Amino acid sequence: MTTVVGTDAVTAAGTAAITVVGTGTGAPLPPDAVSAIAGAGLVVGAARHLAAALLPEGAERVVLGPLAPALDVIERYVDKQGRVVVLASGDPGFFGIVRALAERFGAERLDVRPGVSSVATAFARLGLPWDDAVVVSAHGRDLRTAVNVCRSQPKVAVLTGPGSGPAELGAALAYRCGDRVLVVASALGDPAHEHVERVSPAEAAARDWGTAVSVVLCLDESRALAPVRTMAGPSAGPVRWALDETEFAHRDSMISKFEVRALALARIGPRLGELVWDVGAGSGSVAVECARFGASVTAIEKTRDGCDRIRANAEAHGVDVQVVHGAAPTVLSDLDDPDAVFIGGGGRELPAIVTACARRARRAVVIAMAALDRVPAARDALTGAGFDCDGVLLQSSRLAPLPGGVDRLAATNPVFLLWGVRPPARTEGVPQ
Repeated sequence: MTTVVGTDAVTAAGTAAITVVGTGTGAPLPPDAVSAIAGAGLVVGAARHLAAALLPEGAERVVLGPLAPALDVIERYVDKQGRVVVLASGDPGFFGIVRALAERFGAERLDVRPGVSSVATAFARLGLPWDDAVVVSAHGRDLRTAVNVCRSQPKVAVLTGPGSGPAELGAALAYRCGDRVLVVASALGDPAHEHVERVSPAEAAARDWGTAVSVVLCLDESRALAPVRTMAGPSAGPVRWALDETEFAHRDSMISKFEVRALALARIGPRLGELVWDVGAGSGSVAVECARFGASVTAIEKTRDGCDRIRANAEAHGVDVQVVHGAAPTVLSDLDDPDAVFIGGGGRELPAIVTACARRARRAVVIAMAALDRVPAARDALTGAGFDCDGVLLQSSRLAPLPGGVDRLAATNPVFLLWGVRPPARTEGVPQ
């Protein structure tokens, strides 16, 4: 089978192409796109796209609203060997309609003419490269993923939508991430109305931005220019993890040993777009390691000097960790719901802390305990919240040098690691 790609792209079977034209941010369409529209029998697009395009006389029009009915019309028209043009904002292959069309009709039946995306245009207005930016869509999606990415990454572009605009994003970031700058881009490409404005999260939360905003940039301006790189998007993640205790400031060896951290990280599963709590964080070694994987992390610590150490360790490793001073479980009520939780402290309050964390964790809770008599209560709290529970006693011996160039084995204190994982089917009552 031979496929010819172009304005009049058809397969050997004679299937008419669906030409997808990206209108960019308002620039005039190139001649080949204008020619494609002139030969179309069906043109699909938002009302503003249809009004701006020179449509051929007699062409059928479909104003995009709900996507499914529009796809049904396109399918009926394609089956009759008609020519279809779909108009879309920006680059339609970038969080755009190309995905839905390819899933429905097959990529080989599409002829895509991309425009410049709103993300590229917004960064261009600031004179910044965006190969090191993380792009996340909140258009028709839960805003929490975008919020978590903005908390953990220094350069983020958020594609906005109704209910997920600058005000909502600013409100979510103002309390825990007020040092970020939001760049709100409105009516990009419209010479008469385009507006690009820097505001704080709190200022964004206090404004009514209307409907012209399509993208918001969230920046840590001190890190707006990353080193030269070969891969776009977020960093590839840490080369190594379960770092040695000597790589963190800590008090009197009060730090999770790297053997414990290695298994804890495997069970926590920190990743970009999720929120992790480190409860009883101490030195913040687990919090820092989770942040190195790209997760948004909140470290809860009841001592002032401990909070200072966590901040110092986060800065030393170049990651963002939100530090909350206070005692669990009381202080947890003011925090956003986590995806996963690590509990490294708690004392007599441990059962209550585990219960509070298990009630709100979306995915997993991991607990490190030196005292074995606390294991049954912690396990009961996890299973009582609907988690599948498992655990292991970790006891390791490290190489230690002796005189004469030989080594011995030096035992570390045993630690019981308990974890609970919420089965996917048991999500009733869990915050979504």
